[in-house]
Amino acid sequence: MTDSPAIDPFTAEPAPELADVRPGEDLDWARIEAHLRASLPDEVDVSGDFVVQQFPNGAANLTYLVAFGATELVLRRPPFGTLAPGAHDMRREFAVLSRLWEHFDKAPRAYLFCDDEEIGGADFFVMQRKRGEVIRGVIPASLRRHDQVGRRVGLALADAMAQFHLLDPAACGLADLGRPDGFVERQVRGWKKRWDLVADERYDADMTAIHGLLEGARPEPQRVSFVHNDLKLDNCMIASDDPDRVVAIFDWDMTTLGDPLVDLGTLLSYWPDPSDPPGAARASHDGMAAMGLPARAELVARYAEGSGLDLGGIGWYEAFAQWKTATVVQQLHHRWKVGDSLDPRMEHIADRVPLLTATALALLDGLES
Repeated sequence: MTDSPAIDPFTAEPAPELADVRPGEDLDWARIEAHLRASLPDEVDVSGDFVVQQFPNGAANLTYLVAFGATELVLRRPPFGTLAPGAHDMRREFAVLSRLWEHFDKAPRAYLFCDDEEIGGADFFVMQRKRGEVIRGVIPASLRRHDQVGRRVGLALADAMAQFHLLDPAACGLADLGRPDGFVERQVRGWKKRWDLVADERYDADMTAIHGLLEGARPEPQRVSFVHNDLKLDNCMIASDDPDRVVAIFDWDMTTLGDPLVDLGTLLSYWPDPSDPPGAARASHDGMAAMGLPARAELVARYAEGSGLDLGGIGWYEAFAQWKTATVVQQLHHRWKVGDSLDPRMEHIADRVPLLTATALALLDGLES
């Protein structure tokens, strides 16, 4: 959550998509290069010179551009240090993306998985590089000429989410990806355990109260579908020449089967709205509130139209997402605090927890009124 009117999303310079590898986050590139040249499928041309850069804008998993001449690929692995239970699952992400790309054109194709820690230091996988624009609070120059660009991007994202949730997991070869029975119950229980591992006593009372309210009002799912579990604007890529088209969705390491409205709740938890009070816009990046995105109600209506689901109880899912995000930012700060992360952005990221908990409590209070 952020609120920064100083950033004009139509004139500001977007953050660079690529950078040199951050200090402390280099891998054994000689071993990785040799492994990739020997193991990638024949259709991937690895004859060119090997070059590595980093995608610096993510907050958790480490993501690198690895290139062999003109062939550009993406390598993903978990962050260094102790990992939260069930998070950063590269084996799961590879399993999803090695199949899903054939049925859902927004899923990158995964080519190779490696669990030999002598090579990459941890599990990692390699996938195709998609081309387009990732929007982090600033509209890229290639899209600024389009009318109502923010609104069109938002509605395209709602359509892509609805399309994803209508996929048949069995037809995609992923019927065994998760256990949909009891999914929401396990989500609430699991995120409470994650909070307890990194809890800050300043916020613990509110986080515990929210947990009790969520448990007491757990909804029954209307449908079992794929659940991405981190579907938000900056985990999507928009076509450079068309704001009505999502070309890719990223960060599939928590994908499972369960209640699709968990994904919509996540999206709404990062989505600004004219009704947000000053200083409390629900936005993952500065500038989002001024991008002309559709209001949350319009986004919900568009998703309802595409998915056929009843969204009368969406407030519970929004509250759950706020509570879950509070846990995530506390995890990220804890990793920095104990020295597992060298990313300076993580020093103050948990300052967002009070705003997240206040929003969750207000949403849950609205369910009772």
